[in-house]
Amino acid sequence: MIASLFDRLFAPAPAPLNSDDARLALSALLVRLARSDGDYAAAEITAIDHALAVRYDLSSDDAASLRQKAETFEAQAPDTVRFTRAIKDAVPLEDRLQVIEAAWSVVLADGERAHEEDALMRMVASLLGVNDRDSNMARLRAQSI
Repeated sequence: MIASLFDRLFAPAPAPLNSDDARLALSALLVRLARSDGDYAAAEITAIDHALAVRYDLSSDDAASLRQKAETFEAQAPDTVRFTRAIKDAVPLEDRLQVIEAAWSVVLADGERAHEEDALMRMVASLLGVNDRDSNMARLRAQSI
């Protein structure tokens, strides 16, 4: 399953991903952001599970299961630039904007904004085609939750 998703993501002209594959790829991006500072904290895991449950209308068990699959997928994904560009090519902009907001909620979950997380958020937003203004607005929305 993971190998075939990588094949679809990194095809020369990727077709839009089906909803299950897009869900897994975007979830893996949240995991990558949470792991970026070298401290994959329980608060970040909880934030990922919450974001997945809300975004995809999942039970807490189903959200945790999706996150666990995403952890495996993320660990095997190539560098962030290629991975994020592949997601951009295969996922509609509206979904990418929602992912940026979820990503900010994960980055902010442990109460610290590590330099590594901030740098990765700037890069990921840009690579997903989300401008700084929209990313900042997503951060403000995530902070208010």
